[in-house]
This record gives sequence, C-alpha cells and structure tokens, in this order.
Amino acid sequence: MYAILDIETTGGQYNQEGITEIAIYRFDGQNVLDQFISLVNPEREIQNFVVKLTGINQKMLHTAPKFYEIAKRIVEITEDCILVAHNADFDYRILRTEFRRLGFNYQRSSICTVELAKQFFPDSKSYSLGKLVRSLGIPVSDRHRANGDALATLELFKLFLAKDTSKQIITQWVKQDINPSISTRFLHILDDLPTQMGVYYMYNQEGKLLYIGRNKNIKKRVNQHFTSVQKKDLYLQKHTYKVVFELTGNELIAQLKELQEIQLNKPTLNGKRLFRPLSYGLFVKKNKKGYLTLNILPLQHNASHWLSFETLAEGKNTLYELTEQHTLCTKLTGFSSAPHNCYNYTMNKCKGACIDIENLQEYNARVEEALQQYSFKGKTIAILDKGRTLGEKSVILIENGIFLGYGFTNLNFQVSRLNILKNIITQMNDNDKIQHLIQQYLRKHKKPTIISF
Repeated sequence: MYAILDIETTGGQYNQEGITEIAIYRFDGQNVLDQFISLVNPEREIQNFVVKLTGINQKMLHTAPKFYEIAKRIVEITEDCILVAHNADFDYRILRTEFRRLGFNYQRSSICTVELAKQFFPDSKSYSLGKLVRSLGIPVSDRHRANGDALATLELFKLFLAKDTSKQIITQWVKQDINPSISTRFLHILDDLPTQMGVYYMYNQEGKLLYIGRNKNIKKRVNQHFTSVQKKDLYLQKHTYKVVFELTGNELIAQLKELQEIQLNKPTLNGKRLFRPLSYGLFVKKNKKGYLTLNILPLQHNASHWLSFETLAEGKNTLYELTEQHTLCTKLTGFSSAPHNCYNYTMNKCKGACIDIENLQEYNARVEEALQQYSFKGKTIAILDKGRTLGEKSVILIENGIFLGYGFTNLNFQVSRLNILKNIITQMNDNDKIQHLIQQYLRKHKKPTIISF
C-alpha cells in the first residue's frame, strides 16, 4: 500500500518550516482508496517568495486547521503505507518535524520519484516535477499546490509501476528511515540532521570537536559513521555526543567551509587528506620565434605560474582541455614531440603554429584567452550557484584576483552591486588551496553563473 504525498511549506530556516497545505492519496497500486487534502495553519510567517510561488498567503490560512487537528487523520491514512513523494526526503522530513513538535515519533518507509525518474529516464533534461510530467505527456494543474502536485506524482508513480516489470521498486527503492542496526542513543542525533548538502561537526560530551566533514546528504553520511566498523568511525561511535551542521546549498561552498574550518579548528580525527600539497603548475613562456608555450611543471618556490594542481595528471588533463577548446598547437602545449607539424594540424585542429604558418599575434591571443578561462588574476567576479533554499543563490566573491568569501542572497539586485556583496558575504582567508578548489569546481561544473565587475 502506498501514500502519495505532497506538502507545501512556509519556507524559512531548516527544521523551522511549517506545513501550509498537504495532500495524501492512499493507493493500492491500482486504485485510490482514500484521500486527504487540506490547508494547514502553520502558526508562523510564510516567506514572501513562497507566497509568490504557491499563491498561499497568511489570510487564506487564518481559519485553516492547525497541524495537531489533522495529525490523527494523517496517521490513519498513511498507516501500513510506503510514502511516495517527489523529493521524498523533504516531504518526509517536514512531516516528521511537525509530529515531533507534538511529541510523536512518526516513521514510515518511503520512495522518491526523483530517484525512480533517474532510473527509468536517465536521459531526461530535467527531473523537476513540472518539466518531467510535461515531457511524459502527463497533465498537471495547480503546480506548486499540494493537490495538483500530488496528483501529478500519482500519475508518474503509476507509470513507474507499469515500467517496473522486474519489480525493483519494492525490492530496491524502498528507503527505510533508520538503519535497524544503529544504536538507539544515536537516533535523537539523526532525527535533527538534514538530507541536504552541507558541513557537519561532531563533538564529544565535553564540547571538544572530534571531526568535521561534508556531504550532499549529511544525515546519510553521519549514519554511516555510526554504523561503520572502521577505526575512526568506531572512535566516533564511542565518543560522539552532539552533531551540528551548516547547510551550504552546493558542493563548492561545502568544500571551502570544510577546508577553512579544519585549518582553524584542527579537529582530533581530521588527518591531512584536505591538505595535499599543490605540487604542479601551469607555466607560460615564449619560444625563440615568439609563440607562447604552455607546460605543466613541478612548482618551485616563488616561481610565477597561472594555475596550480595537486597532481601531474590533473594539470595535464586541464591543459589538454584548454588545448582542444582553444585550438592550440599540441607541440606548443607539450603533447607532441613530432619533428615537423603536429598531428592536430593534419586533422585541422591546429592552425599551423608548429610550422610557423599561423600569425604569431593571433595564436598568442588564443593562448591568452585560454589562460584567462580558469585564472582569477586581476579579475573581480561573483560566482553564483544554488543556495540553501528555493529562490536563494549562493555567492562567491573574488576581487582583483583575491577570494574574499561567500554569502547567500534572495535578491537579484544584490548580486549586481559589488559594495552590497562585500557587506553580505562571510569573509574567509585566501590561499592557493582555496583558489585551486574554486578553479577545480569551475572546470568540473558548468552550472555556476559568473558576473564580472
């Protein structure tokens, strides 16, 4: 038996949200047997961006039932059911949070239709509910309202069940709330942890910081610490008393925070994993004929270089990518030792710098363009990426090539004004490792937006 669920919330800080609307369809795999749809008075403010998104405002909820008035009905309609939701971790967390405020431990197994969509439609351009169902020809109305989204999720789930000829949904995709082997003394810790990207801090009873980590699913990662038999994790199981966290919205800010927090706090169990030295650099020089050449070489003290790398392979891969993207000559980037023209020239991927037939200034201009692709030298930019909540953006600020820090904003005008950004960011120290992490992230991820000042 399944309970197809969708919840709308007030927005706000993690675990401080309240439910504004809920829709549940009890489904036996063939037919809907029961349904429950209701607005809910959250007894807290609704964020402005949520009002614009859902159309649900404070006035609409004035006479709506409070959660404690509908809690029994929710328990009954979901009894002996597997919860099914689009991004199930979110809906289930919100539901558990509301019940926990009433002193009730609400637990159900769950299935996430986002994960099923990735399994059944791996080439889909988007897994957001609206775009996904439209691409599949499933009608949807009242988007961002609980009933409309729950009905769309129901039709989507019916499609997955029909496609699931090997019955993997039940055998592989049902998520149990807590590992049954975990010690009960850790359950209260896990209850308060998010299933989102961020940095977590593990303390002993005396308040000493034992370990700092990051993960795209904090709850899952801490759960692994509590069930692993590795030496470090056994120590954490014995000594951990409290776990706190900070959501970051994306991997890059999580990496930057983790690095700086470990450098500043030196937790007991964090080794030198994050402090692998930057051993290689991208060096530029002119050959005898004036063409700019690029090479990956070991770093030397105070030697001027454009980019830094932990390994030779990382440096070579980046240089090869730049060579391909900017039609550079493989002889002048160290990938060919042919006596005459390079192989790329015969494939029309090189314009002949290797045999002196390409204009010197034109070739060097392309090299300069390649160097600017990932370097921050002299640049003042803001790197925008996903924030911690819907409608929020993260900002990483670099001024004149120096990393200043990071912040979060919901307002578009803030990201276009440098003086405002400098006021809202959390300042951090700049160093080669920080620059390397940002450059590495930009090489791997194409989603961030970059604004130049």
